[in-house]
Amino acid sequence: MTGAQRAAYDWRDALVAVVAGFLAMIVFASLGLWAAGAADLPDGSFPSVVAAVVVMAAGGSVDVTGGAGPFAGTEAELTAMPLTVTLAGALATGIAFLRPLRHRAIASTGELLARIARTTLLWLAALVGAAALARHTFGITPDLGQDPASEFFGELLEDAITVGFEADMGPTVLFGLLWILGVLAMALLVSRTAPLPARFVRYQEPVRPAAFAMLLLLLACTVVGLVIGLVVAATRGHPAETFAVILLGLPNVSWLALGLGIGASWEGKVDGPFGLPMPHILDQVLRGRENTTLDLNALTSYDQRAWWLVPIAAVLLLAAAFVMAVRSPARMRLWQHALHLGVAFALTLLVIGPVTRISARYGLSLLGIGDIEGLGGEVLLRPHPWAAAGLALLWGLVAGFLGGLLAWRVRRRGEVQD
Repeated sequence: MTGAQRAAYDWRDALVAVVAGFLAMIVFASLGLWAAGAADLPDGSFPSVVAAVVVMAAGGSVDVTGGAGPFAGTEAELTAMPLTVTLAGALATGIAFLRPLRHRAIASTGELLARIARTTLLWLAALVGAAALARHTFGITPDLGQDPASEFFGELLEDAITVGFEADMGPTVLFGLLWILGVLAMALLVSRTAPLPARFVRYQEPVRPAAFAMLLLLLACTVVGLVIGLVVAATRGHPAETFAVILLGLPNVSWLALGLGIGASWEGKVDGPFGLPMPHILDQVLRGRENTTLDLNALTSYDQRAWWLVPIAAVLLLAAAFVMAVRSPARMRLWQHALHLGVAFALTLLVIGPVTRISARYGLSLLGIGDIEGLGGEVLLRPHPWAAAGLALLWGLVAGFLGGLLAWRVRRRGEVQD
């Protein structure tokens, strides 16, 4: 095979990985928005909304814009990551990226860097294209009531209130670059067979089993959330809303539940007509004008069944610890299993916190008097990441030790254990 042919195959492999990732994100974003009713948006804006969701899922930034004519002011903000779309894109990209390497034992540093560079370049090009499409403006007709003053202001604002969105190209490229590099790095870390440069092979024993265990834990939490979501859709009505959450933000809820189950906490509030679509208990806990701590105690004060988050988190983490121990060499000691899982779980919680963050606000004021009731609102959810990481370290140490004990008699790679 000539050098030109080899280069063509390498660029083809990179293109396949990028297309697979974007296609997965587009499918989930489209289905989720369709379930949410976005297909009925005016002016043929559905493709632009899909593009905006894909941009946010890939780490990009979308600015919310608004206007209300000369007599009013607007303020808008939106920060959220649709993690179902993110997860689908990451899995599809990672699998396609690793597929050409599956029969290799060793790869040079230069080759891996070249593959990463080609995939990253094509990914950023596709992301810029999606960001260019992710812009639209909608008109809003306000309903301010029937009294004379409200009717007067309503006439002033008629056809003047607009709200829209537009991708912020600079942050989108920057965070999109970090996103794709993180996805490709994690693909190499969690794979048992992906080749590494010879100098890094010795580091795969402590890193790869723990990384795979964390991926398995997050996927297991997502599957549990999916089962619960399907039961809710079948038994409690509003199936379209439930499927919209499943297709757009299921890991947002599932990974939040994992953190709450180990004792971590978030802080937030829900004020105005907006809210958190599922589960309803989150909206109940956070509803109010002041910030509220979201933790296990707050949830159980509304529903005692929230205590189930603790044993579910414990069982899933112990299962992940067992898998990590089985995939590790037999010579690995119990304290090493504990340390590896503790550090890996702490790092995982440090990632879960920021990606489950939500910040959304829209406000409208007339003549500087203040927000108009019914047209303003705020949803806020932000983590306490370092406290969560400390708790995850403790849970991981215990689970890693117990997982090593459970795997003691299981046949594993390496020499027989004493």
